[in-house]
Amino acid sequence: MRTTTRLAPALAGLLLAAGPLSAEIFVQCPAGPGVVCRHLAAGDGFIRMADGEVKYVFGFSDVTGVPAADVMTTGTLAANFPGPTIEVKEGDRLYLTLSNVGMAMRPDLFDPHSVHWHGFPNAAPIFDGMPDGSVAINQGASLTYFYNVVDPGTYMYHCHVEATEHMQMGMLANLYVHPAQDGTPYVDGLGRTFTKFAYNDGDGSTGFDVEVPIQIGSMDGAFHDASSSIQPLPFANMKDNYAMLNGRGYPDTVSATPPTPPADNGGKVSQPIDSRIVATAGQRILLRISNLNVTRFNTLATYGLPMRVVGVDARLLRGPSGQDTSYLTSSITIGGGQTVDVILDTHGVPPGTYPLYTTNLNFLSNDTQDLGGMMTEIVVQ
Repeated sequence: MRTTTRLAPALAGLLLAAGPLSAEIFVQCPAGPGVVCRHLAAGDGFIRMADGEVKYVFGFSDVTGVPAADVMTTGTLAANFPGPTIEVKEGDRLYLTLSNVGMAMRPDLFDPHSVHWHGFPNAAPIFDGMPDGSVAINQGASLTYFYNVVDPGTYMYHCHVEATEHMQMGMLANLYVHPAQDGTPYVDGLGRTFTKFAYNDGDGSTGFDVEVPIQIGSMDGAFHDASSSIQPLPFANMKDNYAMLNGRGYPDTVSATPPTPPADNGGKVSQPIDSRIVATAGQRILLRISNLNVTRFNTLATYGLPMRVVGVDARLLRGPSGQDTSYLTSSITIGGGQTVDVILDTHGVPPGTYPLYTTNLNFLSNDTQDLGGMMTEIVVQ
């Protein structure tokens, strides 16, 4: 008790000396070679499903370069699904600021948020984004995460606060790292020259011409409606009825024009990323496939275009002695938190349109509508 009695006045004195507690939008972006700075806002908004239904979401938006005084306004009702893609190079030093702009449609919620770079080996736990070992950002405040980027591959990021809820509500996004080998020309056995690669393979085997990130996702419409109407959330009964790629269901997946923004967003686009894949015959396509689903595993398949899996969970498929352990398949099945790097070689493939789709047939729908959901098109010109 005597220790407590002595500490209490001392602590009070420190708080008084520091002044009143406050929060503010603050970005750290030091100048220097290899420095990459990004700024995300975390808040809420709405998206339009392929059947026309509008759903309430939580999400991230890109406010990079927005003056601090304007971040709250710019980020309000601007949630994207998925969130802004983060693309960096091996050797970069990434300063990623997250600002919590609050929930415009749910002023009763005071949820903090975080960024968790899934699969990244942080040297300092404070940058990991898991609230139990790190910190979370309250409304009206910012935190700048630092990452020394040393491992190429396909990753993803998401909010790790109340993770099941916030991830189901849409706080997910694509993230990938280009290898240092990029820019070094390699010629394959067919005489094709590649200067872009999935990994530092040393032999050009992961070279590609066209690169497309594909994030598997699905939503439980009833869960989102309950959050919007301030009802008890049915965690135990969660059952996704909207399946998507990069935040859209087919046929919206192949449209270069984003779905019409819901009026609730004030005209702010919330689903900017399509999933249409276009290549010229003879080119190689790298698909960076990730899954952050919180309810189930998912399968993606191709028809007429074999997939070569060259990386899994941001690791090149090589054996202990360096032997190539990549493999050909027509489908992949991955669960939440997993990534797969797939190369499609169009050499000798007749020009045409080939589907990339789920073999879970109930997910080839937009809720009760058939011929939608988790499907897109690969166009070989």
